[in-house]
Amino acid sequence: MTFFSILLALMLEQARALSLRNPVSRLLRYHATTIKHSFDAEGATKRSALAWLAVVLPWALAVGLVYYVLYNIHFVFAFAWNIAVVYFTLGFRQFSHYFTDIQLALNNHDIVRAREILNQWTGIDTTAMPASEIARHTLSHAVIASHRHVFGVFFWFLVPFGPAGAVLYRVSEYLARLWAESSTVDQHHAPLARFAQQAFFIIDWIPARLTALGFAIVGNFEDALYAWRNEVRQPAESNDAVLLAAGSGALGARLRGPSAEPSSIDVLSTDEPPISVGEECTPAMLQSAIGLGWRAMILWMLLLLMLTIAVWLG
Repeated sequence: MTFFSILLALMLEQARALSLRNPVSRLLRYHATTIKHSFDAEGATKRSALAWLAVVLPWALAVGLVYYVLYNIHFVFAFAWNIAVVYFTLGFRQFSHYFTDIQLALNNHDIVRAREILNQWTGIDTTAMPASEIARHTLSHAVIASHRHVFGVFFWFLVPFGPAGAVLYRVSEYLARLWAESSTVDQHHAPLARFAQQAFFIIDWIPARLTALGFAIVGNFEDALYAWRNEVRQPAESNDAVLLAAGSGALGARLRGPSAEPSSIDVLSTDEPPISVGEECTPAMLQSAIGLGWRAMILWMLLLLMLTIAVWLG
């Protein structure tokens, strides 16, 4: 049931991408914002943990409870619920259109348009940015986004928590971003942002490394492992650093260097030096990145299919 839930959700997402302003996203934002405003910085660590749990637990427990009730009624209802949850937690099409539009603009030698789209997507200053830097930022953000919106969701959906795990991952990732943005405006919320980032770092630790391994397998395996080993020097290094190092080696492209923060894709906007493995990024490498992403997707779907068949036969 798990394999077909993911497969059908992916097909549905490709046919009709979910809007960023859908009712579920608006409700989550309202919930997270309400909890954030009620946060008291006194006793920051304990209160940050309670605030984080006050957002994450209701969503994950509610989804798990609905699944349990539907499964006891009939497995078909639980199957439909799984598809719906995966569809709402995936977000492949929510960022892929930016990537595609930048690729088209660069192919048409429209640097101005490519800068505008990259700025809309990432918020970074793209003024006077050359094509190679546009390609490098685009590839770096695409590597991280593909993991956050696809492969990380896959992992937490496959663990025993099922749909509740997928929701746990997505809500945790969302809080790490939303509260980090708030902390830049109001330092009162900085402890909340730090806890959300640390929590997501832990939740994303294993999925990030499995995604990096997938990139290595379907890309240039030797260079990916070399970059992973030499660019990520500390075991507790940012999950993003692992993904970027493996992505650089797999693609043969010098992406952004290891980032300093454990959770937010926004750290890629800093002036980190490029990873030493690979060649200077070019617009042509964007097509290679698309192929890498789809091969990684097919790899994990095939592994899941084999696991599903083994369970059926066993």
